[in-house]
Amino acid sequence: MKKLISTLTNIWKIDELRDRIVNTLLFLLVYRVGSFVVLPGVDTASLANNKQDGILGLLNMFAGGSFSRASIFALGVMPYISASIVIQLFGIAIPYFQRLQKEGESGRKKMNQITRYLTIAITLLQSIGYIKSQISPEAKFISEPLFTITSMFILTAGTLFVMWLGEKITDKGLGNGVSLIIMVGIIAQLPFSFVAELTSRTSGNGGLIPFVVELIALFFVVIFTILIVQGTRKIPVQYAKKMIGATKQMAGSVRQYIPIKVNSAGVMPIIFAQALMFIPATLSQFFPNFQSSFLSALSNYTSFSYNLVFGLLIILFTLFYTAISINPDQMSEDMRKNNGFIPGVKPGQSTSQYIDMVVTRLTIPGGFFLAVIAILPSIAVMVGVNSQFAHFYGGTSLLILVGVVLDTLQQIESHLLMRHYDGLMESGRIKGRVNE
Repeated sequence: MKKLISTLTNIWKIDELRDRIVNTLLFLLVYRVGSFVVLPGVDTASLANNKQDGILGLLNMFAGGSFSRASIFALGVMPYISASIVIQLFGIAIPYFQRLQKEGESGRKKMNQITRYLTIAITLLQSIGYIKSQISPEAKFISEPLFTITSMFILTAGTLFVMWLGEKITDKGLGNGVSLIIMVGIIAQLPFSFVAELTSRTSGNGGLIPFVVELIALFFVVIFTILIVQGTRKIPVQYAKKMIGATKQMAGSVRQYIPIKVNSAGVMPIIFAQALMFIPATLSQFFPNFQSSFLSALSNYTSFSYNLVFGLLIILFTLFYTAISINPDQMSEDMRKNNGFIPGVKPGQSTSQYIDMVVTRLTIPGGFFLAVIAILPSIAVMVGVNSQFAHFYGGTSLLILVGVVLDTLQQIESHLLMRHYDGLMESGRIKGRVNE
């Protein structure tokens, strides 16, 4: 406890870190307050009995309950994530976007602007489906088509505002803003889900023993998830000796390491895959008469088809996101310029191939393990866990919570260590030290 109090005191002493934490909390508070502001012209009493299950329940969790409350933030940041997916896919297939990616900062600004415009278009389409499917006629105080038109613009403005909050958190706060917003929405639903599962068990559905078993199983799932998120393969790099300074002293010949994470892509493959899995449910809202067994199965998160497609998308996005975030050729070139080499590997193309081999061998099983964790909620439902609590039992919710919390803690840790304070852990680092 003394160590914890000392660490919190040190955090508060660092002006920049303190300001970033306060800014993050204030931005998240604004988001949570806005999630309770209901669309104009909606009867809240008529929405009290709304129950969201399946894909819609998961979307409601990501939106922090805004989806079921018909809030101005009902669509959350998912339209922005969908637009980001589309733009990144364009960066692979369309030459214009490939050129933008190579233009550095100016190209990145153009792609961000295009992403925002696409977000507006996607939000407008999704808002129509939301209004038609989630708000019943008796819940509307305003007559059509005025209600639909005004709600479309309000929902779109709400999504753009949440997107802006996420960008501000990234710039002036701690961690990735969009991921933090999703995490806060998930945490907001945890107490209700926990109570619902406990009530279900104590009211005759197995008793307390199955509930305790569920908590124990959840503990081990969390541990396994942390191992996947934190797992790192360290590639040794040796730097040759060189003469420096007027006295021509020898320096260098120090072994360092390139850390390659098992899950280099973080939580983004899960978020991207989940955003695509919302498409079948959206299509069923726009085209209720166009139904098929496969489309219906993809709208049910406990079906085999849904979990198969979901798992494959996670693996593919893990490979894709890792490929665009880790460049073996650039890493090899940087080592060559600094007189570095991997022991036992020739500099140049051989080094690039070796790094690519290591990344591939880590990414494929890493993506597979992510997919396994992501489909655990459906397995939990099959063995009798309440659907609300099953989302926390594993899957997207747990991966986002663990990934975002660890990423935020690591940023706090880096601020502490940079100013010569002890870190959050007794060892001084969240990650283990390297034994040289």
